Amino acid sequence: MWRTRRRRCIRCPQRYYRRFPSFCGRIGRAGRGKPPRGHKSDREIKTTGKTIALNKRARHDYHLDERLEAGLALEGWEAKSLREGRVQLRDGHVLLKDGEAWLLGASIAPLPSVGPHRGADPVRSRKLLLHRREIDRLRGAVERKGYTLIPTSLYWKGRRVKLEFALARGKKAHDKRIALRERDWNRQKQRLLRSKQ
Repeated sequence: MWRTRRRRCIRCPQRYYRRFPSFCGRIGRAGRGKPPRGHKSDREIKTTGKTIALNKRARHDYHLDERLEAGLALEGWEAKSLREGRVQLRDGHVLLKDGEAWLLGASIAPLPSVGPHRGADPVRSRKLLLHRREIDRLRGAVERKGYTLIPTSLYWKGRRVKLEFALARGKKAHDKRIALRERDWNRQKQRLLRSKQ
């Protein structure tokens, strides 16, 4: 008879299992009771994307229609600065040039430990990693329909940095005033509802 080697569970090293799963059989199976102490639930094990920076001004200045996600080509010192949160997207925008997408105007401040020989430029153009089909579709929206590409947020997705940007149309001054009025009215409504309860 074929015998399996006894191996330790990756989640709780005290217990052994005899079959193929990488964790002991008490987790995630119905009718087996609570998981043993020391285990994390599946919700805690999955890592969610951590936001690095938000462009709050984008929603105030533009009507945001469609949001897209792109990878970002970074240098080593830039990734370290992002971990410290030293980034600003307020003046950034995305430019389509020669069949490639570039992030312009976004500032990533270098850490003090970066030496002068690295030539750290905080506002250099950074390449966005997109498929050719996506770039062609975006070019059509920008050239024919008059959209602008505005970065809205920067976040971690696993070990990679992702940039969320949106197809946007500029707001006029009266649109901004209407949006501010609606926001104030919604706040007042919430206060009134809370006071009645």
